[in-house]
Amino acid sequence: MGMNETASSERLHIGFFGLRNAGKSSVVNAVTGQDLALVSDTKGTTTDPVKKAMELLPLGPVVIIDTPGMDDEGPLGVLRVQKARRVLEYTDVAVLVVDAVLGMQEADKELTRLFEERKIPYIIAFNKADLTTDTDILPGALKNTIFVSARTGKNIYELKELIARIAGSEEQKKRVVADLLDPGDVVLLVVPIDSAAPKGRLILPQQQTIRDALEAGASVMITREQELSHTLDTLSQKPKLVITDSQVFEQVSKDTPKDILLTSFSILFARYKGDLEAAVKGAVRLDHLKDGDRILISEGCTHHRQCDDIGTVKMPRWVTGYAASKNGGKAPDLLFEFTSGTGFPEDLSPYSLIIHCGGCMLNEREMQYRIRRAKDAGVPMTNYGVAIAQMHGILKRSLDPFPQIRKLVLY
Repeated sequence: MGMNETASSERLHIGFFGLRNAGKSSVVNAVTGQDLALVSDTKGTTTDPVKKAMELLPLGPVVIIDTPGMDDEGPLGVLRVQKARRVLEYTDVAVLVVDAVLGMQEADKELTRLFEERKIPYIIAFNKADLTTDTDILPGALKNTIFVSARTGKNIYELKELIARIAGSEEQKKRVVADLLDPGDVVLLVVPIDSAAPKGRLILPQQQTIRDALEAGASVMITREQELSHTLDTLSQKPKLVITDSQVFEQVSKDTPKDILLTSFSILFARYKGDLEAAVKGAVRLDHLKDGDRILISEGCTHHRQCDDIGTVKMPRWVTGYAASKNGGKAPDLLFEFTSGTGFPEDLSPYSLIIHCGGCMLNEREMQYRIRRAKDAGVPMTNYGVAIAQMHGILKRSLDPFPQIRKLVLY
């Protein structure tokens, strides 16, 4: 992803749902003005969710998702429905496409119940309006309902306007770092050269932090951990905030004067799209690990694993060493499991702790969904940056920019 592109995780995710042959794919193509989805009179043509990142006026950068029919049948059909339901976990706005000739079916009503249960704002688009004369009657006086025709283009523009209006009411109000800065402040980013990142690029959290700091009117300086002390000595204005990659947290903490605020990209993202308070409380579980505890380490991306990968190699090593330090030098027998990308276990009850990445590749709704799942299962959940700070004894300092959360840290 280039510096000037909007990451998929920051785009509005619009999911199109409905029964087979309701015309979901036709409506998707009409809304996007592209042949994004395969269209056929044969039921079940869409067999897997189809995602497309694009610019869609008047919405701007979005991800459009066309899903399989929610009434699909047979063993494969069941799997397709499961995949379609999985889309709900990261859908910001849902469009339920209903066959206007047939009207609302029980499966359509079940979908609206799922939207409401997950607090997903939704629109009901009655497609094939050109084939019925009952377009002035809104069944059950349903809100956010519109009659459209993918074939003739009727009300497609109005549907896009309706999506934009609903999306605007759900607009993201959080900031990565801008609310911590004033115009004229200096923020210093400590960025190791990450072998997992493609050459010539900064990783996504770094890009987003730079952009947000610039929007706050702050000046952004960037250095590696090896040059941090020299950079601090040469600056004529003391940085208000130093933000570091979690992997070099300990060294950066030693080299950053105590009168300069310090935190990490991962902690910023725990606050931005996760739950920093829950992550801090979850990190306390690291102090009480015992034999047989099962720990889930989960990442939202599917990058190529390096020989010293942070998730599968470094984190288990750090956790085991820290647990040993809390157990008189004897490491407990811990069991580690790993997931990446869209994989996240249905049953979280076997785990004693979940350590998640910063979630930069997941949108806020999916990150919140995972956090909620962990809370419902009664399983503590923290993230990489918070866990690393706890294990290096610097969590309290790294939370100085967030005094209300800092009070939660117990020593």
